[in-house]
Amino acid sequence: MIVSETVTMAVAAAVNPVPWARAQMAFTLAFHIILVPLGVSWAFMTLIANYRAIKRGDHDALVLAQRWSKYMAVTFAVGAVTGTVLSFEFGLLWPRFMGIYGDAFGIPFAFEGLFFFTEAIFVAIYIFGWRRLKPWTHFWTGVPIVLAGVFGAISVVAANAWMNAPAGFTMNANGEITKVEPLEVIFNDAMPLQAAHMVIAAYLVGGFLVASVYATGMLRGRNDRYHRIGFTIAFTVAAIMTPIQMGVGDALARWVYANQPVKFAAIELVPTTASDVPETLLGRLTAAGTISGGIPIPGLASWLSDPATGKSTVVQGLSSVPVDQRPTVRETDTVHLAWDVMVGLGTALFLLSVWYGVTWLVRHRMPKSRWFLRIAACTGVLAVITMEAGWIVTEVGRQPWIVYNRMKVEEAATANSGVWITFIAVFVLYAALGVTTILVLRGMSRRFRRAGGFVEGDTPYGPTEPAAAGETSEAVEERTP
Repeated sequence: MIVSETVTMAVAAAVNPVPWARAQMAFTLAFHIILVPLGVSWAFMTLIANYRAIKRGDHDALVLAQRWSKYMAVTFAVGAVTGTVLSFEFGLLWPRFMGIYGDAFGIPFAFEGLFFFTEAIFVAIYIFGWRRLKPWTHFWTGVPIVLAGVFGAISVVAANAWMNAPAGFTMNANGEITKVEPLEVIFNDAMPLQAAHMVIAAYLVGGFLVASVYATGMLRGRNDRYHRIGFTIAFTVAAIMTPIQMGVGDALARWVYANQPVKFAAIELVPTTASDVPETLLGRLTAAGTISGGIPIPGLASWLSDPATGKSTVVQGLSSVPVDQRPTVRETDTVHLAWDVMVGLGTALFLLSVWYGVTWLVRHRMPKSRWFLRIAACTGVLAVITMEAGWIVTEVGRQPWIVYNRMKVEEAATANSGVWITFIAVFVLYAALGVTTILVLRGMSRRFRRAGGFVEGDTPYGPTEPAAAGETSEAVEERTP
């Protein structure tokens, strides 16, 4: 017994909970964020199809809208589960952070909760209203879903932005928050650009994800009007958002340059403060503080930081702050690689969007090339990778701070050495949830294809019962919702 307890204590002492806490948070966030674009954008795309169906009497668009609403409900439910786990993790993994800053940090999540419940209520109304509401009444019940999704995402991003630019609170000499200004917490300096960047990313990623499914179907011979409409709506939304996202991303990068210079140095791989700094593609930082490999583009990093001063713009280097106040070499390499992946794939998606847009403007149709469809079929995965890379830049680039320049990650983490057990449990849970979600969505897709028309006799905007013998069309219309 004594030996067993000694071994247990030794193992517990040897396990550092900080890396495990970070790994668990990173894994759950990386999983959950895949569902966020669908939760934010799918309702909007569904309403586009619904509007087209009502306005033009388009049967295929109506089928599409009904099916998308059911897919949307599944991903919303799964997102609710993964988001709830994340909420619990703040208290379980970062108790010191929540104990000190919870009064301020929790404010945006209170608003997010209100938007979440609003979205849930109207998702239910919209789905069950297909046969119970008049067409335009039913359409307008979908609008709150779109708005709640957008404002819910903004609320969550506001909390993350607050970690990058803490504001709206007063602390006493004992390090306790004594006063909180909710509006200043929510509308902190980082919030506008970060929120815009995330919401636009949600529409971009959601559009490419949905479009990639229909592109794959078209490559497999399902080149019917239903698939073309599904692809066109989703891809058009993504294509419109892509150049907007590049502009917002550029503005956000300059905000980081001005307000988080150490993170910017990690992004651009700048070891020491200098002007005429090159933009280094790929490459890595060595332990000696030098850059190994990569393709330098002379002066470009300085010019992009501030075009007004061009190559003479001074970029603060990593060595300008003590070692314990900047990302490690490994973290710096991770941030820089993630930045290259995000920008590289984002540029590729932009070029594909240009191909699509030009073809549509000139020929008034989508490109028919199979190479276009092959690339489009990959855009869903590529867009998700781009988004994940962007969050790596945001979160890893802020290291070692959990609250920028106020609290470090190691000061915020739990002291419970058994956190590795919860990581394994969450990993297994999320793996099972992910596989189940994919199987459910694939099963729904197969059932829809077999049905051909509406599923299980569910006719949107149709009569609740079939016409009786001798009943006139006016009588049917009279009792039709």
